[in-house]
Amino acid sequence: MNTTSDSLILRSYPFGEADLIVSYFTRDLGKLRGVAKRVRKLKSPFGAGLERMSLSRITYTKRENRDLTTIIGAEVVSSPFDLASSYDLALALDYMAEVGEHLLQPEELNERYFRLMLAMLDYLRATGEPGLWPALIYYSLWAVRLSGFLPELRLLPESAAIAEEMLTVPIAKLTPREWNKHTAKDLRRLLVREIEQQIERKLFTGPMIESLP
Repeated sequence: MNTTSDSLILRSYPFGEADLIVSYFTRDLGKLRGVAKRVRKLKSPFGAGLERMSLSRITYTKRENRDLTTIIGAEVVSSPFDLASSYDLALALDYMAEVGEHLLQPEELNERYFRLMLAMLDYLRATGEPGLWPALIYYSLWAVRLSGFLPELRLLPESAAIAEEMLTVPIAKLTPREWNKHTAKDLRRLLVREIEQQIERKLFTGPMIESLP
């Protein structure tokens, strides 16, 4: 029996000569992994539906006692192509996907995390590169909170005020301020450390973000 779910694509990697293993975060069933067959052929039926951080309508089958689904179709609902033209924003997408891939539990419904990721995509589309730093911090803060391991935040006063506001209002309604790499830097680095401790590995995108000007 086929199932269709709105899904965010988190990660994909080659499998065999022409297939892909795809990790995708469904709105109604949580994170799944599946095989997309012949996707690496020139005339793949999937198009851009399996691109990282695409919102796609994934059609798949799942057999009992099988970890992997079989992905039959992927219809793009919303593509991150407009963001990927900027290196900084593409890196933000990579970071969000990597954190989600490691924090989200398989087949565990998490509607609030799904809405968080959609909100970040909408915000970055609306703001472009000026929205990079608030988006990275906001996403990290809520990823940690929704995953249940938000620590006591011992921060500089400005950073503490930013964290408190982020936990109470949508990102688009934050108090306007001039953001740069140094704004709430202590908060951003604390959250990355907490994520890395939780997943017991270093984030691949962490040093890349720190290297941004």
